[in-house]
Amino acid sequence: MSDIKKVVLAYSGGLDTSVILKWLQDEYAAEVVTFTADIGQGEEVEPARLKAEAMGIKEIYIEDLREEFARDYVFPMFRANTIYEGEYLLGTSIARPLIAKRLIEIANETGAEAVSHGATGKGNDQVRFELGAYALRPDIKIIAPWREWDLNSRQALLAYADTHGISIDKKKGKASPYSMDANSLHISYEGGILEDPWAEAEDDMWLWSVSPEKAPNQATYIELTYLKGDIIAIDGIDHKPHEVMEKLNKLGGDNGVGRLDIVENRYVGMKSRGCYETPAGTIMLKAHRAIESLTLDREVAHLKDELMPRYASLIYNGYWWAPEREMLQTMIDASQVSVNGKVRVKLYKGTVSVVGRMSATNSLFDEAIATFEDDEGAYNQKDAEGFIKLNALRMRIAATKK
Repeated sequence: MSDIKKVVLAYSGGLDTSVILKWLQDEYAAEVVTFTADIGQGEEVEPARLKAEAMGIKEIYIEDLREEFARDYVFPMFRANTIYEGEYLLGTSIARPLIAKRLIEIANETGAEAVSHGATGKGNDQVRFELGAYALRPDIKIIAPWREWDLNSRQALLAYADTHGISIDKKKGKASPYSMDANSLHISYEGGILEDPWAEAEDDMWLWSVSPEKAPNQATYIELTYLKGDIIAIDGIDHKPHEVMEKLNKLGGDNGVGRLDIVENRYVGMKSRGCYETPAGTIMLKAHRAIESLTLDREVAHLKDELMPRYASLIYNGYWWAPEREMLQTMIDASQVSVNGKVRVKLYKGTVSVVGRMSATNSLFDEAIATFEDDEGAYNQKDAEGFIKLNALRMRIAATKK
């Protein structure tokens, strides 16, 4: 790739990407453009500017993408009730297409021939970043240092940083033994004792939530207002998408909601144990299914459930920008036109319970038909006999041949 003169690097300012920045300058003799995104990770991103400037970077992009992330990625995903392998709410996966999009847009703006990232050769993120990049710019060149260099441990990275005079922040106190990734949807934990699937995660690992045992003895009730499948208000107060997630993360975390410990199947072939905190997502999934139960036609709801695992796999494996995901999204969004109303949720010691749902304009629940009391002829129970016999016909015929 000797023809690469400029490369856009997804840059956090931490150890890995700081070493990558210097490595790109030395190995490729290329001008580096840095891109740092705030997607709600809860850490200051501006210090990355000073670090990049200290390493001679002239073009530095630092952007607040929290609202775009929530509005255009997280909310569309939750319209589908998306969950991977029955448990994982895709907190890391759904952030990658947005970062890939901005990497390509910045490359186009700056005339860069290549983009670079800090994902390792063992994980899913390399696939997600690169599939997204190729889908949006087929001729882009990609530099993945972890697949090229021999700096394969933290100690090797630290030694490289020391040799090249790269400033690395030394955090005070005990360093976390876990590899963590956070955004406004979730925080993930990998490594350390979690590499033993039998070992229980230490309670002080969790950063966003109290343990259910220590959660308040009093339940918290919240009322969520939906418009076309999206939450637009909490307890009657309007919120933007990223504000919805911030509010629900706080309420859920305070009540011990959203902890998850799983072994998942990575796209690259290995199994991986990870722990996740997704308070807002846990509440959003439960509440969205509740409002859909009231407003969606049965067959539409069942069809969505059948297609959802495929949709979830597309996101997990990095195919957000693929035509099949976009096709599914069009169908999903069309199903949400009638998903309007309110859901009342109870949070208590790690649990999320739906305790009420209503839709003034789109409810398909007809009390006159559903009642156990006298329905005054709204439903003729005698009709059920023929319905049952017709549906049993093929089984009755088969039974006579046995």
